Amino acid sequence: MCGILGILAKGPVNQSLYDGLLVLQHRGQDAAGILTSDGNKVHLRKDNGLVRDVFQHQHMLALKGHMGIGHVRYPTAGCDSPAEAQPFYVNSPFGLALAHNGNLTNSETLKDELFREDLRHINTESDSEILLNVFAHELQAVAKLTLSPDHLFRAVAAVHRRCRGAYAVTMLIAGVGILAYRDPYGIRPLVFGKRETDQGAEYIFASESVALDVLGYDLVRDVAPGEAIFVDINGQVHAQQCAEKPVLAPCIFEFVYFARPDSMIDGVYVHKTRLRMGERLAAKIKRSWADHDIDVVIPIPDTSRTAALQMAYELDIPYREGFIKNRYIGRTFIMPGQAERKKSVRQKLNAIDVEFRGKNVLLVDDSIVRGTTSKQIIQMAREAGAKNVFFASAAPPVRFPNVYGIDMPSVNELIGNGRSEDEIAAAIGADRLIYQDLSDLLEAAREGNPRIQSFDASCFNGQYITGDVNKAYLDRIEQARCDLAKSTRSGSAGYDHVNAEVMTFPR
Repeated sequence: MCGILGILAKGPVNQSLYDGLLVLQHRGQDAAGILTSDGNKVHLRKDNGLVRDVFQHQHMLALKGHMGIGHVRYPTAGCDSPAEAQPFYVNSPFGLALAHNGNLTNSETLKDELFREDLRHINTESDSEILLNVFAHELQAVAKLTLSPDHLFRAVAAVHRRCRGAYAVTMLIAGVGILAYRDPYGIRPLVFGKRETDQGAEYIFASESVALDVLGYDLVRDVAPGEAIFVDINGQVHAQQCAEKPVLAPCIFEFVYFARPDSMIDGVYVHKTRLRMGERLAAKIKRSWADHDIDVVIPIPDTSRTAALQMAYELDIPYREGFIKNRYIGRTFIMPGQAERKKSVRQKLNAIDVEFRGKNVLLVDDSIVRGTTSKQIIQMAREAGAKNVFFASAAPPVRFPNVYGIDMPSVNELIGNGRSEDEIAAAIGADRLIYQDLSDLLEAAREGNPRIQSFDASCFNGQYITGDVNKAYLDRIEQARCDLAKSTRSGSAGYDHVNAEVMTFPR
């Protein structure tokens, strides 16, 4: 999962891109990058690390120009080198840069085609570089010396025909404008905004609407699945549907975990969705456990707070904050390696024992992936004096890998794989475990926008919306995602390290 930005303004965009990436930092903590254009040149800074660490004063001064794109990376399998950081840039045709959120499911086939047929060389293991080169090749096939919106839309249409999987993209065309487009299923989010200034209109694209709020832009709308929107250097907006059969099927895990609660995605308020998730989970407890003896509802910060608060209200049970979070520790879901995750949980959370001592506690989390974190938190609750520890998940059991940009662990490392709910409860040490029903989760999101035809819920039901994911592909990512493979990669010292200082490229 990644966060992307694209801004075309009347003045320098470096500070706005930096501020926007800070707001999207929750979508990726592994690497960050900004590329700007002043008309004749592009300027790039990218490296591994948090936004605040990657960009220093001298870097910001060098990021000149009135338009630019930005990226924060949460790596999928194989991405651990600074060379994989985005944006990516190719100088032909025109000078193109790309920031991508998602994952291509046919990247190996595309890489072979690019080499054998398109005569293009791929220098990293990133599918985002492949996506950029596919677009560059298709644009070169249709473009003239003077680039028109139609040329760009024809290139995007060719990308849709060739590429499979999930992709939300912002692109900078040096001296020409900003282009944004979304895969034909709209799996990954992308919004379009505008603000009026004394000098004229300014435009933004972002993964989540919260970036628009912070930067003072008005939300115009979501980029539709399969659609491309191009804002030229003069501020003219051009939009066209470029896919033959677009279907809106956003990733349900955005609403469960990744998106900020103050964002709106595809017309759905994330905060309200999580409230409805809490309502439905409380209703399930009333149906299946009417004689419960829960004394207090305690969320596992931060994503589950909204659902837990609504559950407590619906059940008429006190809501309490029982864990204090150290906000300087990264998301454990994102951390590679079991040992590092185990260590970080104790550093990340500390129990307030007075809220647990002698009570039957219902802990609420957004989801259970490996179960490692859940097990440790339940143990912390017991050590704090809880009499019984019940556990509720606002999402159904995660039983299948996600292939559309969320680097979930190997299927054999998913605690929901091959276990019943009672077996999962025993494995994490809970006295009772309550999962959200998938139908209730989907309706909680769909209620915000009834026009959504379906959701990608593949990590819960194993049904991959693009229809091209087979056992061979799943076996391949299984080998890449297991903790052993990740520790082997991270322990090797042989990867190429790019010069990640500001780079200036002539047009």
